[in-house]
Amino acid sequence: MAQSNNYSLRLWLGIALVVLLADQFTKVLIVGSFQLGDSQTVTSFFNLVRVHNSGAAFSFLSSASGWQRWFFTAIGLGAAGFIVYLLRSHPGQKLFCFALALVLGGAVGNVIDRLLYGHVIDFLDVHWDWLSPVFYEGHFPAFNIADSAISVGTVCLLLDELIRVRRGA
Repeated sequence: MAQSNNYSLRLWLGIALVVLLADQFTKVLIVGSFQLGDSQTVTSFFNLVRVHNSGAAFSFLSSASGWQRWFFTAIGLGAAGFIVYLLRSHPGQKLFCFALALVLGGAVGNVIDRLLYGHVIDFLDVHWDWLSPVFYEGHFPAFNIADSAISVGTVCLLLDELIRVRRGA
């Protein structure tokens, strides 16, 4: 049984590693191709941009004096440690572990940015006119692969919980 658990843990950590590598690779491409503030139109609703976010989601606390870099780094590292513990504790819960692996890869990707640069590199910009009442000129805040993995992982965690509740487990 322990061997099966180790295989399971390696699988989930492997998925997290793929997310982390994809995140870091795309950020290297953006940093090498774009100056801060540059934008390239891809479609009528999607641009590649280069922005730096020293805060958290939606630039929360981005204008703070610098302490937030270490605060969000500590939260990311703490979350990563807790996620590894959960992965080891629940190896048979596939959707739960898949979701955690996505969140882990994304969290570590953004922690690496904070440690290396002092901010997170965002580059995906989606925009629609119908978003204008909520977001400036209809542009959803720029994000990256790590943010996407965290978001998809969170949706999967919610789905896993809904399935578990419906089963009565």
